[in-house]
Amino acid sequence: MRARWVELGLTAVAVGLAMAAYGLVGVATEGAWPADLLSYGGGLGALALVLHLAVRWRARYADPLLLPVAMLLNGLGLALIHRLDVADETAFAERQLAWSAVGLVLATAVVVLLRDHRWLRRYTFTAMVAGLVLLLLPLVPGLGVNINGAQIWVRVGPIGFQPGELAKIVLTVFFAGYLVTARDTLSLVGPKVLGLQLPRPRDLGPLLVAWLASLGVLVLERDLGTSLLFFGLFVAMLYVATQRVSWITIGLTLFVGGAVLAWSLFSHVQARVTAWLDPFATDVYDREYGGSFQLVQGLFGFANGGLLGTGIGEGRPQTVPYAESDFILATLGEELGLTGLLAVLVLYLVLVERGLRTAVAARDGFGKLLAGGLAFAIGLQCFVVAGGVLRVIPLTGLTMPFLAYGGSSLVANWMIVGLLLRISDAARRPAPAVPEPEGSPVVPDEAGAAATQVVRL
Repeated sequence: MRARWVELGLTAVAVGLAMAAYGLVGVATEGAWPADLLSYGGGLGALALVLHLAVRWRARYADPLLLPVAMLLNGLGLALIHRLDVADETAFAERQLAWSAVGLVLATAVVVLLRDHRWLRRYTFTAMVAGLVLLLLPLVPGLGVNINGAQIWVRVGPIGFQPGELAKIVLTVFFAGYLVTARDTLSLVGPKVLGLQLPRPRDLGPLLVAWLASLGVLVLERDLGTSLLFFGLFVAMLYVATQRVSWITIGLTLFVGGAVLAWSLFSHVQARVTAWLDPFATDVYDREYGGSFQLVQGLFGFANGGLLGTGIGEGRPQTVPYAESDFILATLGEELGLTGLLAVLVLYLVLVERGLRTAVAARDGFGKLLAGGLAFAIGLQCFVVAGGVLRVIPLTGLTMPFLAYGGSSLVANWMIVGLLLRISDAARRPAPAVPEPEGSPVVPDEAGAAATQVVRL
């Protein structure tokens, strides 16, 4: 139970740091601590405590770092969004807190109700169908909503949601279930060419289907980010399942071919590439749609922050369009500087590392692939978002997990944390003792203690 006490202590520290950041926004912008500071901190702490108690009850061997790291990122994101609310007179932070409650409740439900992650393997192809339906849902007339040129939202009454965020979870379940069954065929059979073990042509079918589906998302919904995330996730899980470098080579070849094809055919992809390559050109900067104004303003924000930042509440992040969602890293970089930005990226690195460590420790193939896929999904999304904002790669439209404003992203990522908690509990739980056959020699006490210690490790 020591790990659970460590988790509780670190979660309390995470909530405390989030409250401090929220309070400093009020001091810097209004000269006083926010009147709702205690209620904000109390609500956030109560939600974290509920999930902690659920883990203590149902998954007491789970990784003790997943919950505190995710809670700190969530709380820091709320403070940054509140900073923009003060500047723009909006109420995004209140909505984000409500979505945080929904996400934590669903993560708690995953921990409590999903007693064994292997149960999900029964629904491998059901997950495939559900994932495709979720990806196509924004195309349904009367349900899908076009926002800023991308057809990736659905709206039911006053509630808008991005179903692609949930699709990445159910598709990861499908990929894990399919690959754990087919990995022997995909890894052992096929010709060897130039030192690479290539798959048989008929075994390329799943990869080609994933490639065509990702292009379909790009063409029909104009969603570059989800297309990249979907295809990259499948290729990564395919490599983890088979350990064949040839799959990475084929995947990169298809990615480069798809990128060139998309750039040559679609104007919105051409606009993003142009804004990435030459953002400071006058005609690109002043372009009304698809220009580089947002990207350049974000870079100015990073430059203004310098090494240590202007201080929370002391910058001007409101000059960047969509600073609360797509460009939340520019807000962070301006007010906390390069030091704060690196600290937050290290938190994401820890979160991904604990997910990959869970995958390594899992005793079943499905659990390994599922945990590895979920961790990679978070890592790839962080790279794509940070790379776009920092002008390493073109902008894709994805949001930073836990940090950026967006209910669908926040709920989906908390559900991922719930799944990782469940898998890590199974991976870290001591293996059941195997009964010895009758007549076997008695193991000395010291040897028995050593064997028990190995099992625990």
